[in-house]
Amino acid sequence: MTSAERLFREHGFAATTVREIAADAGVSTGSVMAVGDKDGLLVSVFDDWIAAVHQARGEPEAFGGSPEEAADAIMGVFAPFLAYFARDPQLSREYTSIIVRGTHTSEIFGDLAVALVAELGAVLSGIGMTPTESARGARVMYFAYLGIIMTAGNFAAISRSPLEQIRETISFVLSAHHTRDP
Repeated sequence: MTSAERLFREHGFAATTVREIAADAGVSTGSVMAVGDKDGLLVSVFDDWIAAVHQARGEPEAFGGSPEEAADAIMGVFAPFLAYFARDPQLSREYTSIIVRGTHTSEIFGDLAVALVAELGAVLSGIGMTPTESARGARVMYFAYLGIIMTAGNFAAISRSPLEQIRETISFVLSAHHTRDP
């Protein structure tokens, strides 16, 4: 995967061949193809990186802080992913187009989604949201995050940066809790 990611970033996804990846990795083309086609390799590159971030974080910890601190903590959850996608917008567009086509599955909709929603829910619970509210708020933020990263590389006609859009979503979820009727 290291060779695939490096070559995709250096030469571009379209210009990189499976043969080049195999030669760079010192393995046969068949060994690379056993992992998957080029689209599958790109999905694996992104999924492996996202999984490594989640594994490094471990289990979500209980959060106890103000809504402002919660907003910062939630931005901290999203920040590495947003930075990774912003690192190479062209490669991110290739990845999202593969995901949208539905020809390859991604862990961002499976175990990684569960982990991210759990992290977000732990922060929301820490500011006093009920389990139902925190689960609902975490899902809203997760789906907004997916939409933002899937459209950011396509220069969607939204005047705010992806970071500003995520922060706006977080503020909306937190204010919905703060302004609800007791």
